Amino acid sequence: MRVFVVAGEPSGDRLGGALMAGLRQLVPEVTFDGVGGPLMQAQGLSSRFPMDELSVMGVAEILPKYFDLKRRIEETAQAVIETQPDVLITIDSPDFCLRVAKIVKAQANIRTVHYVAPTVWAWRPKRADKMARVIDHVLALFPFEPPYMQAAGMECDFVGHPVVSEPQATETEITAFRTRHGLGAAPLLLVLPGSRKGEVGKLAPIFGAALGPVLQARPDLRLVVPAAAAVAPMVREMTAAWPGTPLILDPGDTDADTAQADKRAAFAAAELALAASGTVALELAAAATPMVMAYKVNWLTWQLVRPMMRIDTANLVNLISETRVVPECLGPDCRADLIADTVLRVLQHPQAQQDAMALTMERLGQGGEAPGLRAARAVLRGMGA
Repeated sequence: MRVFVVAGEPSGDRLGGALMAGLRQLVPEVTFDGVGGPLMQAQGLSSRFPMDELSVMGVAEILPKYFDLKRRIEETAQAVIETQPDVLITIDSPDFCLRVAKIVKAQANIRTVHYVAPTVWAWRPKRADKMARVIDHVLALFPFEPPYMQAAGMECDFVGHPVVSEPQATETEITAFRTRHGLGAAPLLLVLPGSRKGEVGKLAPIFGAALGPVLQARPDLRLVVPAAAAVAPMVREMTAAWPGTPLILDPGDTDADTAQADKRAAFAAAELALAASGTVALELAAAATPMVMAYKVNWLTWQLVRPMMRIDTANLVNLISETRVVPECLGPDCRADLIADTVLRVLQHPQAQQDAMALTMERLGQGGEAPGLRAARAVLRGMGA
């Protein structure tokens, strides 16, 4: 069995690595070709070019590399057509991956599988119809997604979210983390202003202003700020004036294993997290850490996007658990005073979110077969293997 697999982001590399391990377990003679990062390469992929070339986000960042990206799209598609694999699996990164699939489908009868469904349940539902022209089978992360894909004419399997198989901190790791950073037994407030520069630039000043009233009411709290490597220097600079002398967890300050252990322990030990809205909600739910989510967009963007939204919450715990227990301060409500009030309210009743977080993990596949193996079974089942 020959599989051509393409990922363009670190998150896609994680999904791809787990899927490839699952395929190798089920079909030991499988061979791989394509584009991926270190985790996919560890499963036997020799990447045709560095995956980093595709990890570009934002119009300002994409424009200077437009012609390079266009060349890579053509190059990747032609490699698929020339090698005639049994299946082409593209992972997330739709701007790149679906363009590759479009060229392939126009010139060859090769089965196409896309891993990670577009968020048509949130906005722009027509994307599913467009995708169905070039994709045969979708592997979905969320249990409510298959009907949307199937209605557009694609096969779709819910295979579980990788967060359910990620390790959680032990009590020993939490104790070691507290000792290493001199935190003692202090209650921790986790603050997560985003993993991209644009997010940090917008949210760090607002979060800092919100933390003043919170710490006045709860002076016992210690602030812990896990920072993504790409924005750690910016986070350190923008939190310098925050109250409470926050502890910045910079992955660059230690080895990779310790950095991951610190992040796991911080998530598990915190009484509450104030976080930028996004998939971090699932990481917090996996750690059973209550949360308040916030996100700031400029006024014009909010006015344009809000009428197109098909959901009344952006929080994945709320959506998956079919509750609305996680409070959100979004758009015009992303204000320091509202955030501070919300954080203090949740600190008084943090247990209100526990059932919804547990239900979310259950519905994402916790306790069942690993998502990578489920994804591999779905690929093989779709191929009739």
